Amino acid sequence: MEVFVRDIPRLYTAIAEWSACFMTICLVRKRIQGAKLYFSAAVMLFVQIFFMVVTESLNSNVLWLLCMMGAVGLMFGFLWICCDVKIRDIASLCARDFIFAEFMASFEWQIYCFFWPDTEASVPIQLLILAGTYLPICLLMYRLERNYISNNENLNVEKKELISIIVIVVVVFFISNLSFVMTNTPFSGINNNEIMNIRTIADLGGNAILFAYSVQCREMRVRRELEAMQNIFKNQYLQYQQSKESIDIINRKYHDFKHQIAALRAETDEERRNAFLDEMEQDIKNYEAQNKTGNQVLDTLLTSKSLYCARKHIGLTSVVDGKLVDFIYTMDLCSIFGNALDNAIECELKIEDPAKRLIHLSVSAQKGFALIRVENYCEEELVFKNNLPITSKSDKTMHGYGMKSMRYAAQKYGGTLTASQSNNWFELKILIPIPQEEKK
Repeated sequence: MEVFVRDIPRLYTAIAEWSACFMTICLVRKRIQGAKLYFSAAVMLFVQIFFMVVTESLNSNVLWLLCMMGAVGLMFGFLWICCDVKIRDIASLCARDFIFAEFMASFEWQIYCFFWPDTEASVPIQLLILAGTYLPICLLMYRLERNYISNNENLNVEKKELISIIVIVVVVFFISNLSFVMTNTPFSGINNNEIMNIRTIADLGGNAILFAYSVQCREMRVRRELEAMQNIFKNQYLQYQQSKESIDIINRKYHDFKHQIAALRAETDEERRNAFLDEMEQDIKNYEAQNKTGNQVLDTLLTSKSLYCARKHIGLTSVVDGKLVDFIYTMDLCSIFGNALDNAIECELKIEDPAKRLIHLSVSAQKGFALIRVENYCEEELVFKNNLPITSKSDKTMHGYGMKSMRYAAQKYGGTLTASQSNNWFELKILIPIPQEEKK
């Protein structure tokens, strides 16, 4: 049975697809900004409308399907030009935006056909209905999505997740448009209202499923990332405890040496032996004086790292006022300083010439902030994104959490973390506001 359906004008579909993409671009990290972004958006709106209007006369099912695929390709291109995220993330966003655009166009057209079932409304009224439906729906989706999408990071969509999203989109698109290609099935509508209801409800349900699925996947990724950073916190804290125990043993040993030296001095010895004992005593004093920052946690960490650097022929110097960071919890201190020094040491071990293995650590006050600065010589050319270096390890999904854990610890106290490289020197800066009670 042949059913006549007032189909959505291609112009409305093109605007819906462009609107869905532009809403997504506003959410994620952008490749272009300012005038370039708006110019590209205007060009893509024109291209999208031109393509959809020109192909409106192609009525066969195969050609119509090819046109839809072409529209999806244009949406993907729009997102790729404007968004600075991974290709897999763009594919995921494009698939979701396509179904979202289908819902917007279907919802708007169903409202229009309800009030003007057999006639055409004036152009101003058509534009008013178009803006009155597209704009609120986009704003609502924007508010929902911005709670889960950060404009500073990739979405990190996994391969299985992308496949699942594509499958959901294909199924929803097939169900919502089934009545347009086959009317003699148990799931097809037999009149105009039924067909539009099926399409709108199917698209609405598809968007709800995609949103819920994406939120669940994001929360799982965040949970895994937090667990990885928590493991780093715990490992650094365990290293600190082990180092503290080792250094306590060394301190007790040197304390025993002091008593032995005092006993030897009571004896009548030769001048040479006295000179040797004087030298030993001076070495003990030098050891006791090193890495006395005023913060016991930093004393332990720096002494442990200094001993390790000495064994590996790495020059580690430090000028640290440990009292400035007394307000930071022990585990957070271990994360910040432990990871920063471990990263610097790992970089220095790659340098063949021991004379170039240099690390400098400083903690100083700067206008009410505690400034933590770690500098190390680095011959490798690093790649940065969002003021952080991208890990050079092959498995990027399992590395880079050290930097994230430091940034997380700094942000916990209202601070910031930035990194840069200049003239073969890598510099890590952490700026944390000192609480008012600490200043007093």
